[in-house]
Amino acid sequence: MALTSQDIARIANLSRLELTGDKPEQLLNQLNGFFNIVEQMKAVNTEGIAPLAHPVATIQEIALRLQGDVASEPNNREANQRSAPAVERGLFLVPKVIE
Repeated sequence: MALTSQDIARIANLSRLELTGDKPEQLLNQLNGFFNIVEQMKAVNTEGIAPLAHPVATIQEIALRLQGDVASEPNNREANQRSAPAVERGLFLVPKVIE
């Protein structure tokens, strides 16, 4: 997938970015370089290869020191929401923002 100058202009417009000078061309080259790397990675046959939890696992056995999934803090929702201007059913209410 290769981008064009028109694609860069559209992305900049959607992102509210002002690209001047040689910046659009630099961005085009960088993004196309990134997409080329992705295409090279997609071309590699990974059939039958198990995913790794850690890259070092390819050269040695490792044991990851993972912390247990246990709640370590008490539920202080009500205390935390006391200073909020508007709360409903445990959720913060915020103004609706539409452009």
